Amino acid sequence: MPYIIAEPCIGKKDAACVAVCPVECIYEGEDMYYINPDECIDCGACEPECPVEAIFADDALPEKWASFVEKNRNFFGA
Repeated sequence: MPYIIAEPCIGKKDAACVAVCPVECIYEGEDMYYINPDECIDCGACEPECPVEAIFADDALPEKWASFVEKNRNFFGA
């Protein structure tokens, strides 16, 4: 997964990331947004736009939010 949206997004759902995504790979879930790993082109446009700093490159995801990798997979049924 190129990018993961983590806990700071829960309950915020600002959508600034959605607006800048050139391939529209960010989807709204019940409590947060999710990045579809099969559609993401790894451009990084979303990361600096997040006002709550919830978006991380997969290799920079803080350990405390490692469970969000699985949460993202589950959202997309992978």
